[in-house]
Amino acid sequence: ERPLAILSDNDLEYLTIALGAMWAGVPYAPVSSAYSLISQDYGKLRHILDTVTPGLVFASGAAYAKAIDTVLPPDVPVVLTEGLAEAAQAGWLKGRDVRAFGSLLFAVPGPELAAAQAAVGPDTIAKFLFTSGSTKAPKGVVNTHRMLCANQQALRQCMGFLAEEPPVLVDWLPWNHTFGGNHNVGLTLYNGGTLYIDDGKPTPKGIAETLRNLREISPTIYFNVPKGLEEIATAMDSDTVLRDTLFKRCKAMMFAGAGLSQPVWDKLDAHAEAAVGERVRIITGLGMTETAPSCTFAVHTDVRSGHIGLPVPGVEVKLVRDASTGDKAEIRFRGPNVMPGYWRAPQQTAEAFDEEGFYRTGDAAKWVDAARPELGLLFDGRTAEDFKLSTGTFVSVGPLRAKITLAGDPCVQDAVITGLNRDDVGALLFPRPDECRKLAGLADSVPLPEVLHHPAVRAFFQALADRLWRDSTGSANRVARLHVLAEPPAIDKGEITDKGSINQRAVLSHRASLVEALYDGVAADPFLILPNKG
Repeated sequence: ERPLAILSDNDLEYLTIALGAMWAGVPYAPVSSAYSLISQDYGKLRHILDTVTPGLVFASGAAYAKAIDTVLPPDVPVVLTEGLAEAAQAGWLKGRDVRAFGSLLFAVPGPELAAAQAAVGPDTIAKFLFTSGSTKAPKGVVNTHRMLCANQQALRQCMGFLAEEPPVLVDWLPWNHTFGGNHNVGLTLYNGGTLYIDDGKPTPKGIAETLRNLREISPTIYFNVPKGLEEIATAMDSDTVLRDTLFKRCKAMMFAGAGLSQPVWDKLDAHAEAAVGERVRIITGLGMTETAPSCTFAVHTDVRSGHIGLPVPGVEVKLVRDASTGDKAEIRFRGPNVMPGYWRAPQQTAEAFDEEGFYRTGDAAKWVDAARPELGLLFDGRTAEDFKLSTGTFVSVGPLRAKITLAGDPCVQDAVITGLNRDDVGALLFPRPDECRKLAGLADSVPLPEVLHHPAVRAFFQALADRLWRDSTGSANRVARLHVLAEPPAIDKGEITDKGSINQRAVLSHRASLVEALYDGVAADPFLILPNKG
């Protein structure tokens, strides 16, 4: 009822206190650092702490003090790794019980801890992981010890080499997310491995630190999101030291969080062949916070972009067709890795499961080849994102977003698809400001609206609109209008996660007026781009 809340980026003190809590049977709730350090209203942080009612808050430094003072009740003790004097000097945390992390290390275990540890069992809550939230507040996913252990055993059975040699990871993925905190940290612990904490990020500025680390350390398995792999693949085009160090002893690479484009996949294959004389297996699958995370894996040598593979050991899969989703089938899961529910949210928990106890994912899947089920499944987008045009034609959002992002490389970060109950499909584009400025030959100080109106940039997006129109095969994928967004996605509004994923529903909800302008014409939308249809 009074768990530990963690406000920190990945570091050793964070892991130490988290493992201590798990040993003692005290649940912990890691919170995205962005909710404390980037957010302006602390809305998501307040919601999370109100939901879990922590009995102790750990923060890595004084940078979190303002957020703590703003949202945390004054009677909750606070532990800081460093920055106590700095926080006091700035006037923060006055009147609170604040302790240094180092002081906890002198605690002597006694019979109370032994009794608490002995009471820990498979269904004891290990942690609460919060979903990123879209148009609604984040949900607290209950993660039990059974879920974590079942997932790690399944991983070892899918990737047998993990048991042959302790794995070595170089990893940035945040531990408040299931991929970094459950999958990667768990894999390291379960198999006696080593995890080097990478302070880089898959962003134009943050990737430099990741590349520096990968020039020095050779992982045996490498995990990243597709954007990170894309940045690394591009860097290896001109950096053979990076290429050779990365692939020196790497047995597999894995991505999650979004789809990896086939051109990037092919480039990674080519770099592996140049470095070690053969391709390094690229693994993917389907998982989510509610399943701790892994449910399916594609591990064959003939895996391609879009494949999600077959169920991992212990997991049951059900494909369900619904008239409201057109010809798509929702994929649902049941197994020891699936959550018991959302914390203190009985209605949302009830809605998350069907009558047979399968978790409703909202993701769609289809067979690679219905006549050969051993080839596994393909990801087929989100059922909740797809919509109908006014003609009744279904628009499959996921594949169309991927197509636009690939065609718009390097100036398009992501696309949000519009057209619900309208005559045609449109798209709101999040540009990559650095690439647009590079294309226009403009300095970093030039405001983005001015950059987007530069002739060279306008010409790029006009060519993109023309190409998308020309290459379409019907109204379901024919993009009839584009709007290039001058305002970046807002984390406070749930438009983007701290892993950089764009949330389609949140963007459409918070930018409804822009969608209206997109369909009202150039007079209402100066950033509107229409394709040349000749």
